[in-house]
Amino acid sequence: MYSHAFSFLFIAFLVSTLLVRFWLASRHIRHVMQNRAAVPADFAEKIPLAAHQKAADYTIARTKLGLVNMLISSLALVGFTLLGGLQWLSAAVFNATGGGMLYQLGLVLAFALVSGLIDLPLDYYRQFTLEERFGFNKMSKGLFFFDMAKGVGIAAVIGLPLLWVILALMEKSGSLWWLYAWFVWCGFQLLVMALYPNFIAPLFNKFTPLADESLKQRIEGLMARVGFASKGLFVMDGSKRSAHGNAYFSGFGAAKRIVFYDTLVSSLSPQEVEAVLAHELGHFKLKHIIKRIVVMFGLSLGFLALLGYLKNQLWFYTGLGVNPIIVPGQSNDALALILFMLVLPVFTFLFGPLTSLSSRQHEFEADAFAAKHTDARDLVSALVKMYEDNASTLTPDPLHSAFYDSHPPASVRIRQLNLAVSQ
Repeated sequence: MYSHAFSFLFIAFLVSTLLVRFWLASRHIRHVMQNRAAVPADFAEKIPLAAHQKAADYTIARTKLGLVNMLISSLALVGFTLLGGLQWLSAAVFNATGGGMLYQLGLVLAFALVSGLIDLPLDYYRQFTLEERFGFNKMSKGLFFFDMAKGVGIAAVIGLPLLWVILALMEKSGSLWWLYAWFVWCGFQLLVMALYPNFIAPLFNKFTPLADESLKQRIEGLMARVGFASKGLFVMDGSKRSAHGNAYFSGFGAAKRIVFYDTLVSSLSPQEVEAVLAHELGHFKLKHIIKRIVVMFGLSLGFLALLGYLKNQLWFYTGLGVNPIIVPGQSNDALALILFMLVLPVFTFLFGPLTSLSSRQHEFEADAFAAKHTDARDLVSALVKMYEDNASTLTPDPLHSAFYDSHPPASVRIRQLNLAVSQ
């Protein structure tokens, strides 16, 4: 009875999620198309009509591709669960390994491989058709596959030991395994944050110290004003892969470093770069990053506790089309992990707007911080250039934006900054 009820609940949530996502995407496409013919009044003197229309076309193309991705992902989800794909994969790996920890690890790896192969055609199309069409792709096909190989290698080196520890805890540490696993997971996340700037990121990009002395002095003056200590200022060769630009800082403690995309440095004036950095520093000084880490850790604790309950419920497996009992008395924790990761997004999708709302509030706060420590007009001009360079639409559908967007719409964000200027 519980099994059939859970199957029905899963299907109901999946269909509801698909309908909401399709409806939001359709609204977004229509709204952007309806506003394609003219640049919004607030931007009419700053952004050419051709750039506005390119952003509209790019947004529509990305949204349509997102719909295709949604359908493929949903079909794969049903294929893995109710149609028996994961059951078949589990049996095949068991027959090849004979069970035990080798089976558990092998099942996760096989699932990751199949999932990656399903995603590969669309990822390739996105990079070499969509991004290419709008002039953003700078990546060669060789680099695309080399990056993929490096990503797989890094995931294996740092992910397999973590997976082994988690599976061992699930099997041997009793009913509170999820609490011990949470401590391991949190420690792993902090370790990756510490290692990323110096050991992981350089495997994909080249980082060179900022050479522009006048810009360096300007930035160091800003950091002194706001009380931020960094291990270095670096320029990343982002143009090797994409024409998109950005700036960020990574690491924590003594390992904090500020990174600018080379595309950003070349397109903005020194005072605009300073204003953009002031915004990023605002996230740090206002403790947004710490708050996000705390929320992430809190949610992961709740989800692991939920998995701790579900992994012992037969209906959780059979309701999703899987029989977890391959050998009587032997746990199948890898199967529980995979199923949980597969269905969690379906049941949590409607909570997405809460995350988006919190993120947008942080963006407003970081903008206000930047306006306090630099000239708000420089941030406005930088944002206008970045919207144009990145082909970001100026006219998103309000409901779609409220549901998905981590940043406020351009018009709202710049209006707030202009109010800071007038005050």
